[in-house]
Amino acid sequence: MSSVVVARGLHKYYRSGDQTLKILVGLDLDVAAGETVAVVGESGAGKTTLLNLLGGLDRPTDGRVLLEGTDIFKMKDGPRARFRNRRVGYVFQFHHLLPEFTALENVVLPLLIARMDTAEAERRARKYLDAVGVRKREGHRPAKLSGGERQRVAVARALSAEPAVVLADEPSGNLDERTADSLHDLLFELNGTLGQTFVVVTHNRGLASRCSRTLTLGGGALHEANP
Repeated sequence: MSSVVVARGLHKYYRSGDQTLKILVGLDLDVAAGETVAVVGESGAGKTTLLNLLGGLDRPTDGRVLLEGTDIFKMKDGPRARFRNRRVGYVFQFHHLLPEFTALENVVLPLLIARMDTAEAERRARKYLDAVGVRKREGHRPAKLSGGERQRVAVARALSAEPAVVLADEPSGNLDERTADSLHDLLFELNGTLGQTFVVVTHNRGLASRCSRTLTLGGGALHEANP
């Protein structure tokens, strides 16, 4: 099975005065198509930093990230942003929906930014709102949606460009247990039906245990957390 995400020798350092804070130190990672990979670890270990590097939101101090064989940090900022918009989906702990737009408009907007035809963007958005079970709520703004519905819209937005990988940062961390479990069921259903690849940062051990692999981030590197 081919690797969708490959990271090699990732280093990420931050300078604070005359001190250097080493977050990632020579980290390697391979994620195969259709895998669900959980990344766990203590707060401050660098999990969100890792996701930002894998998706090209931040640059490493050193190292490479290849998405579908493309070395993203050899690209200039503009082309990399366009590539990221097409090939990487994001789901955050807080949904980051635009409050003035409806659920449908929140999903359509990134597609229009990617210069997709309006009719196709709306068709695609409705397809994925239906897939996550909130199609009937497409005309509602976020304030009229429940927390679980808002996260489902965020998942639909992440999926709508049909990306190579979805990067999820504590996707259920802001939800009650029952709603979180429902969202987890949805993610694995989408993995099963669509073959969607997920890399999930989580403190939720139940979510991590359902993934294909669980990796622990510690000491700036990843370690297998289960056989």
